[in-house]
Amino acid sequence: MEFSELIEKRYSVRGYKPDPVEDDKLQQVLEAARLAPTAANRQRLQLIVIRTEGREDELRRIYHEPWFTQPPLVIAACRYPMDPARETKDYTDVDVGIVVDHLILRATELGLGTCWIGAFDPAAAREILGLPDEVEPVVFTTLGYPDADPRTKARKPLSDLVRYERW
Repeated sequence: MEFSELIEKRYSVRGYKPDPVEDDKLQQVLEAARLAPTAANRQRLQLIVIRTEGREDELRRIYHEPWFTQPPLVIAACRYPMDPARETKDYTDVDVGIVVDHLILRATELGLGTCWIGAFDPAAAREILGLPDEVEPVVFTTLGYPDADPRTKARKPLSDLVRYERW
């Protein structure tokens, strides 16, 4: 699949089949995330792969939409804090965004669906995932086979988003 086709094909899936995600596909998705660039290659994050079967009730405490627990997997992207002795600016949230973007694009290429979830309950996530105090959940994505038609993506024209040389 050409990259332009891939980015046009990717959409936020909100309906999933119960079919399991094959281990080799999961590993390919995680490997794409591992290879993503991060500031100074620090990779100051962790991905937590969560199997949804039998955990639907507790996972809905993190994010209440019923489709959140439809796919067999949910992945949490968590960050470590920056080291103020070595850094003056914290790029970890940007790094997590890049890592998750690599993950969801590879998933799309493999025929899997994802949905970026940022409006979750961080306290519930922290408790359910057993996160250490210094680790912060940043974003979740669902991962499974889509059972819903793609939604139309409304996008602004490029001319509304890009300026050249100056504001």
